Amino acid sequence: MRTAVLGVDGFRGGWVVLGLSASGRLTRAGVVESFSELTGLDVDVIGVDIPIGCPVSPPRSCDTKARRLLGPRRSSVFATPPLDVLEAATYAEARRVSVERYGIGVSAQAYHLRDKILEVAEIAGGDRRVVEIHPELAFMELAGTPLTASKKTWDGLMTRLALLVREGIDLAEVVARGAAPDDVVDAAAVAWSALRVRKGRATVLCDELGDEVGTISY
Repeated sequence: MRTAVLGVDGFRGGWVVLGLSASGRLTRAGVVESFSELTGLDVDVIGVDIPIGCPVSPPRSCDTKARRLLGPRRSSVFATPPLDVLEAATYAEARRVSVERYGIGVSAQAYHLRDKILEVAEIAGGDRRVVEIHPELAFMELAGTPLTASKKTWDGLMTRLALLVREGIDLAEVVARGAAPDDVVDAAAVAWSALRVRKGRATVLCDELGDEVGTISY
């Protein structure tokens, strides 16, 4: 069965990857060390939970729109830093650059994702199959409302698993060595939205400065 779309979520050891067929069946699951390992695969959409496109001046309006939609889960969307902030050699330097040039700080989470953000950016610029998808927006769409419980809690994890099972995505047999349970669940949600992108049914939040700055699909 051909894999039509991939859902990809970063973790400390690399990337969790889940594939779905055109009918929504789980076709592959595992981890890769480098995002570039995915570009040679015969798939139609590669959805990834990582910012694609750095703002000239923060924040990206698509990030702001996503936070507004998510309500109680708004903190799951961090402000994407400008490129010069990400390229700072240390977090302390990144904070200094961000405050001096843009009048705001930068979160440690955003800065420590710098390698993954830059890795995906290099590939996405030449591969239109790669799209940014936020899993919490996917779960909002699945549930019909923003979720309230964190994915780090038992209730939150079980709620997300149940929503995926309802769509025919059963993760019970998935092996993703080194990844946390919520990383696997997020990758599955990204894959579900990637299938919506493939079918032309996804909602897309565009940055007001243009698509090259960033879009978030779900």
